[in-house]
This record gives sequence, C-alpha cells and structure tokens, in this order.
Amino acid sequence: MRAPVFDAVIHAPGRLQICAMLSGVEAAEFAMLRDAIKVSDSVLSKHLKQLEEAGYVKLTKAAENGRQRTWITLTTAGRRAFTAHVAELTLLAGMTAPERLGQGFSG
Repeated sequence: MRAPVFDAVIHAPGRLQICAMLSGVEAAEFAMLRDAIKVSDSVLSKHLKQLEEAGYVKLTKAAENGRQRTWITLTTAGRRAFTAHVAELTLLAGMTAPERLGQGFSG
C-alpha cells in the first residue's frame, strides 16, 4: 500500500473546510464562509489568496443591496484537486482499520 500524497494548498484545515463547503454549492459569499469556519476577514482572505493563486477558486465582486460583496466559486481545477485530496484522506483513513495496522507503507 502506498502512502497518501496530500495537496499542500488544500491540506491546511481552513482551506480544506473552504473547499469542502464550496464543493456543495455553486458559489458562497465571503461573510458566510468567514462565519462558517469561524475566522477573521484577514485569515479568510489569506486562505482564499492561496487557493486563488493555485487556480482552485475564483473570486467575483458584485454589488448587492448597495454593498460590494465577494462571491467565491470552486473552479474545475479546484474541484478536481479537492476530490483527489479527499481520496487521499480516504486512503489514509483506510490504513487505520484494525486489519491494516502494523502492515506499514510500501512504495
């Protein structure tokens, strides 16, 4: 059995939560994500910047009710990367099953 290979951009807990939330919706508003993962505006902005630089999310600004709002969408590349990351987490989880303990990794 091979060792899981994680996506370093997605693997951080905050970014993993963001990707998980975005994977189930077409788009999410900045404040909703911030409140859902319980971080400050600046922390969420840093996470989104890293995801955006990797091509995993797209940010769109739009006026709504006289206020500028930021909407975040998981890109096709982001969806693929998140799906692959979840598969690697599933592989890791499978290694913890009692029948797998003690068998170690093989390359």
